[in-house]
Amino acid sequence: MATTPKRKPPTKPASPTLEPRFRVVVGKDVALGPGKIELLGHIATTGSIARAAAAMDMSYMRAWILVQTMNRCFREPLVSASRGGKASGGATLTPTGKRALELYQQIEAASRLAVEPFWLEILPLLPK
Repeated sequence: MATTPKRKPPTKPASPTLEPRFRVVVGKDVALGPGKIELLGHIATTGSIARAAAAMDMSYMRAWILVQTMNRCFREPLVSASRGGKASGGATLTPTGKRALELYQQIEAASRLAVEPFWLEILPLLPK
């Protein structure tokens, strides 16, 4: 005898949010975007690509590839990394990396302010 699958009770829709996303594209590469900015932020706070990757539930190899892409896309590297070993490796943002992170965050903040009047008009059209 077949059983009927149990239905999940209806869930209340999440409150609407506006999430502007920007990408800096150089050739075919995304030089900066939301994920890379998050990675840079974690590298800045942890001092490690491995710990930054873990904080994002990402493999070290994926984080390393993203760092290499960012470094290749800019005139100067954004991340300076030292190899591991007994003393353990580390990573820091270069002055260019710190500035790129800061400017990207400013772009996001300014965009939210710029679109706020339109967002306030869209909100009443969405479910509460």
